[in-house]
Amino acid sequence: MADTVTYTALRNSLAKKQYHNIYLIHGEEGYYIDELAGLFENILPESERDFNLYTMYAPQTDAATVAEACQRYPMMADRQVVILKEAQAVPVAWFNKLLPYIESPAPTTILAIIARGAAIKSATLTKSIAKGKGVVFESKRLAPAAVTSTIRDFIKEKGLSVEDKALAMLQDYVGSDLSRIYNEIDKMTVALPPNAMITPESIERNIGVSKDYNNFELIAAIARRDVERIYKIINYFRRDPKNHQPIVTTPLIFNFFANLLTALYAPDKSDRGLMNELGFKWPGQLTDIKPGLTNYRPWQIIKNISAIRQFDAQSKGICSRADQFDLFEILIFQLLNNLNNPNHP
Repeated sequence: MADTVTYTALRNSLAKKQYHNIYLIHGEEGYYIDELAGLFENILPESERDFNLYTMYAPQTDAATVAEACQRYPMMADRQVVILKEAQAVPVAWFNKLLPYIESPAPTTILAIIARGAAIKSATLTKSIAKGKGVVFESKRLAPAAVTSTIRDFIKEKGLSVEDKALAMLQDYVGSDLSRIYNEIDKMTVALPPNAMITPESIERNIGVSKDYNNFELIAAIARRDVERIYKIINYFRRDPKNHQPIVTTPLIFNFFANLLTALYAPDKSDRGLMNELGFKWPGQLTDIKPGLTNYRPWQIIKNISAIRQFDAQSKGICSRADQFDLFEILIFQLLNNLNNPNHP
């Protein structure tokens, strides 16, 4: 198999000018691919790019033309760079014609094949890249379980730290879109001094996310059965429907009750025991679980999960054409009033 690397390892090797002759950069997550494409475009000093940097687009050219460009000698330079973009838009058969070159690449050429938005499913291609001693990087979509640690790690990389509530606000706002994650954290890097702490207040000030009216605060209020707070937040959401869609909020509420049910039956209810049971990485993630364990019984949690599933169906037009926010308010009422044990009516 071709060498497979992480984004960080590949970025670092390019920064150290440790080059291979063939690279396949592909996958669904576009952020890393765009960043790496930019690095390939800047391998050569600006004075050498006019004659030694070629950017081609797979749908608009053929494999023979790409191979021919790669086989040229660099002009007044040690190497040339050929970047083949939009490789996801051509069939695997297109690459079969390029395999002879890939297996025996020119030593003075760096060929970067860029497929943004999809992985190229060709074992033959990766075997040929391996034969040519090349490198493969697949940029996969960020798994939901990895979002929090990714945000925290990037904040640390930028020389900042973050409060747990601020971290939850960022995650709530940006989701798993890496481009948004990095763009929003870059804003904080510019706005704050080195080694600063990102707080809810600094997020509200620099990104525009309310520190008081967001999904994080809503779930906190639900965990504590703070009715007045819950309805203040819902009314705020209703006034700003573009940024506060119920269909985005309800999966987070579902996850809260699902985690609460798991925690309720955990054999070890110490912080460490609950973190292990729930797969949490730090104690701050238990902030809403503990009051939730006090305020909700098992049958309430089960009825609430059922109510959320019913809302999900109705919000998609199944057996209901009601306004989403009207349905959402009904759901919240049910969550707070599912009090009866079904075994004891």
